Parts: sequence; C-alpha cells; structure tokens
Amino acid sequence: MMAVMTRWWAVAVWFAAASAALASGSLSAQDGDALGQVTYERWCAGCHGLDGTGDGPGAGYMLPRPRDFTQALYQIRTTASGDLPTDDDILAIIDRGMPGTTMPGWEALLSNDEREALVQYLKTFSRFFSADEIPQPLEFSRATRSNADVLAEGERLFREVADCAACHGDGGRGDGESSPALVDDGDFPIPAADLTENWLFNGGGEAEDIYRRLLTGLDGTPMPSLADVITAGVITDEQLWAIAHYVRSLSPDNPPGITEVVRGVLFEDAPLPSSVDDEAWDEIEGAYLPLAGQIIVMPRWFHPRVDGVWVQAAHDGETVAVRVSWSDPNNSPDPEWADWKSQVIALMQPKEGDPPDEGPTPDQLVVQFPMQMPEGMERPFFLRGDNRRPVYIWQWQSDRDGALEGEARGIGTEAFLSGGQDLTVDASHADGQWQVMFTRPLVTEDENDLDFVIGEAIPMALFAWDGDNGESGTRGAVSSWYFLFLEEATPATVFVAPALAMILTAALGFLVVGRAQKRERQSGKIKSETPNS
Repeated sequence: MMAVMTRWWAVAVWFAAASAALASGSLSAQDGDALGQVTYERWCAGCHGLDGTGDGPGAGYMLPRPRDFTQALYQIRTTASGDLPTDDDILAIIDRGMPGTTMPGWEALLSNDEREALVQYLKTFSRFFSADEIPQPLEFSRATRSNADVLAEGERLFREVADCAACHGDGGRGDGESSPALVDDGDFPIPAADLTENWLFNGGGEAEDIYRRLLTGLDGTPMPSLADVITAGVITDEQLWAIAHYVRSLSPDNPPGITEVVRGVLFEDAPLPSSVDDEAWDEIEGAYLPLAGQIIVMPRWFHPRVDGVWVQAAHDGETVAVRVSWSDPNNSPDPEWADWKSQVIALMQPKEGDPPDEGPTPDQLVVQFPMQMPEGMERPFFLRGDNRRPVYIWQWQSDRDGALEGEARGIGTEAFLSGGQDLTVDASHADGQWQVMFTRPLVTEDENDLDFVIGEAIPMALFAWDGDNGESGTRGAVSSWYFLFLEEATPATVFVAPALAMILTAALGFLVVGRAQKRERQSGKIKSETPNS
C-alpha cells in the first residue's frame, strides 16, 4: 500500500521464496492431483511449516505467529464462534490476506485452480474437518442506517455494555486497561486492534464486515463473539449494528490514498499553530505516510508497533511547523507494559544479534532531511545517509524535554548539537496517540542546518520507535523518502488578472451591445425616411 511496501509484504514474500526453495526437491514428484500440496509447499510452508503447525523457518520473525492449521481455528469466518469455516471463508482469506499481519493476499499470484486446491489441502492438516460435516454460515441481518443518534448509542454500548473499551480503549486505539496482557491461543502476545485504521482490519473495514466480526468473534484471539450477548437479551441485533457503525466512524471515510508530498500550508494572515493541540491544525489536511520494520541493517526488526504516521505542516514565510501523529497505546517507559516488552524481546530478538537493553526505553521520533537541497531527484541513503551525503535530523524522545537537531552519516552515527539549537518541540500523549510538533526558522545562521526553501520539494523521511515494544537503535519503524512542499504566497496577478478579465469582458460586452443598439436605431431611422412605393 502506497509508496512504501505494507508492513509485512516484504517479509512474507521473502519467506515464500524460502519455502519455494524448501519444497523444490519434491515438486517434480507431484502430479495434478496434488496441486494443493505443491502450491502449499511452494508458497506457504516457509511461514506455516511443512506440516501446517505454524512453525516454518520464517515464523520466528513474525507476530502474530502464522496460523496453526492443525487447530482449525480460523479468525475470519461466516460461521458461528467455535465452528469450522466454510470453503468460501478459507478461499476469501487466501485471496485477500490478513492486513496488518504477515499474510498477504494471493489472488493475483495464484491461479483459480491453485487456490481452490490449496483450500482442500489446508483442511487435511486438521482432524476436525470431515467430508460428512459441512460448515453452515450464519444468516446476517441487513445493515441499518447510520446517523448521529445511532453513533451516540453505539459509543455508549461500546464503552459501557459490550466492554470493548477494556481492550481497544475509549478512542479505539488499542490502549485499554487489558491490552498489555492480551495473548492469543498460542500464548503469544497480541495487540488489540487499532480501530482508527479500518484499512488494516482483518476481514474488511466497512460496517457490514465489522458487524460480522462482532457476531462471529475472531477464533484463536481474545476477541469474543457477541452472539451470546444478543441471545441473553443484553443487547439487540439493531444495537449490535449501532456498535458496528460507531467502530466504522473511528476511521476516516476513505482509506488514506497514495501520496508523496506533505503540503506546508502558508499562514499569511494568521499566526502559526502555537502548540500541538492548537485548533489551527484541525484545518490542515494531513498526509498518511506508512512505515515498515527496519530489516536492512543488523540487528533488524520485524515487529514495529508504528505502522504509519499522519504528518501536517505549516509556515508563515519565516518559520515552519511540522506535526506528526501516530497511534501508540502508552507513553514509554510504562511499568504496566514491562511484561509485554519482555515477551516481545524474548520472541523476536535472539535471532538478530545483541539483545536490546531491557531497561527503560522511551518512545522516539526522528525526522530526516538532506543536509543540503539535492539537485534533481538525487537524495542521500534513506537510513541516515552516508559519508558522501550526510543528513540533517530532528530527534524527539518521550523521556526528555525538548528536541535535538544534528546530523548523521549512516545509521548509528548520529551527532547532536549540545546547545544553541533553533529547533523547539511540543508533544502530547492522550487516548493512545502521540502528537509531536517541531518548530524551526526556515533559515538559520548555522551552516550545518538545512535551509527550508519555499516552493520546492524538500526530501523528508521519518523513523519511529515504541520503547515498550522492545524498540531502540536499529530496531524500529522506518519510511522511505517523501517530500515536504512549503506553499508559496499567491501572486497578486492571480487575483488581479481575473478581475481585469471580468472588467474587460464587461466593457467589451457594453461596447458590443452599444454598437448593436446604434445599428438598430440607424436602421429604424433609414426605414422611416424611405417613402412608400
């Protein structure tokens, strides 16, 4: 999705290639009747294992872990909680994948025959599937209408009755009281879904999809079915729809589109936003920039907490302000998340070199620019530049007042100014979200600072760390290069030219009409002076 690959696509394809090599010795022995096995061993075994138990060579790099097919616990189904999925349910997941996890969609890569054969082969891993017992889908009611009253009722039920906020938090960002202790049926830590990012919902992000998940639950995870709550008369089916509509309302109306540019709005007749929660930010459109785990430099990181950030920018011709917002369930370091951090480190780190410091680690954000404006499309290496093309960076940490500016000539070479900085910062953590605002003059006296040029595309990249997810150093989330474009003042000719055009058009119109009327008067006079024959 967008300019950077989605969080897990590169990982999944990498291990799919590994599984292809794993199975290459046996492919020649297969025939058409074993198409499902051939397809599985080539594309799936690298993550799910040859015997389907979810322990392929790539599984140790992934959270959540790949599905254990022997347990026949499928999250996305049209059947009741605890029931087996239908063939169409399994095929739908093969086709669409599981957004936000390592499972990509295969519809564009595999043929219809391969995917249908794969459905049947997956069922052979579990003794629970039987040719004599065909799973039956539930009957789902039709969607109700949504309006302000429905959303208000859905919010009340979400928080007070269905107790969704216990895991997902009041704002739906996965920061509920129970979230640090959530584990799946394999006893692996599993985050509560961020309900403000419906484009990453497993099974779909529209109200109809959410309603089905509320009714069926997500087997194998802490997400229960609310069918029993309806049967017990605690809520009605219509109220379940109200919850679904409310959850849908927590995300944007449309998924964030592909963008390469963050537009810095010019404030000509108003002051720049003075704080991170200034209402002026509400009028500035944000750009969503996806982030992915840093998997290039050792030690790598395959489980970043931050999968994307929203960036807004403004300037007044002298100063630039940049606000970055992202979901994070806690302000690290947080003692309540210490066990979560230890589990993640134990599961993800031993394969990647020196273990991280298990002491308190903060949340961090780095915004990176070239040291000088490049010519054309030339840019430094996106991972903090190199000796030939260093980068200029802004750094913020949750355990420190203020921000630092400095330079880097490669990852791990950051050098920051000790005093006399031109950069200021304001930060706030509330309702499972960080908001960090950097402010700096466009031009400074420091020759090592980048001068921000109005009207030109300024390369920009971002890096984020969640300390209580075991992230520090090279273990974090990264973006590719994007661009910050500071809007120019609107030339006076833009306003004068249309006005002049209107005046000239009106004058020309009067002239044309006047001449036409004069001709008519002259024509009438000639007729009146001509004698009758």
